[in-house]
Amino acid sequence: MPLTQDASLVLASSSRWRRELLDRLQLPYQCYSPDIDETPHANESPKALVHRLALSKANAVAERFPDHYIIGSDQVAVFEGDILGKPHTQERACANLARFSGQRVTFLTGLALLDTRQQRHYTHIEPFYVVFRSLTEREIERYVALEQPLDSSGSFRMEGLGITLFEALEGRDPNALIGLPLIALCSMLRQVGISPLGAE
Repeated sequence: MPLTQDASLVLASSSRWRRELLDRLQLPYQCYSPDIDETPHANESPKALVHRLALSKANAVAERFPDHYIIGSDQVAVFEGDILGKPHTQERACANLARFSGQRVTFLTGLALLDTRQQRHYTHIEPFYVVFRSLTEREIERYVALEQPLDSSGSFRMEGLGITLFEALEGRDPNALIGLPLIALCSMLRQVGISPLGAE
């Protein structure tokens, strides 16, 4: 049976950026931070990794929210065969951006919607591509010092000064680059009877 506009949603994330994106849908939701190990498994592909982590984040809070729809999301950058997550240090952030200078980098965002009532889930992987302009060492160091993007995959924040690093953006949904692919999420929510625009 389709749910009403006040269906219970939970965002399994501690990211303020994902919260700000979900706020745009004007749906009521709760937020709870999942506690999971994000270390890649041996020989795990980037797509398999973001799929597993997005679903793991949703599952990690399922016991606390047994009558809800839980949203999980995770993102990695992929460059020259390497999976790059959050840099955590200024040195690593600078090193990542130096590698990306003048290059095209793939970003994969895994999305999961877990229905704890029916014990079913929906998943999606959204690709997005960033073409970096040629960056000088001074630009990179200044950017990292100013924005401190240490908790962001790719070592930048698109919603801030990160936009100054790019030559072009390529993909269906630029929200995916911030961490929550809203077009895919809206499609999932409609499948379970939830729509920001109300009943059809």
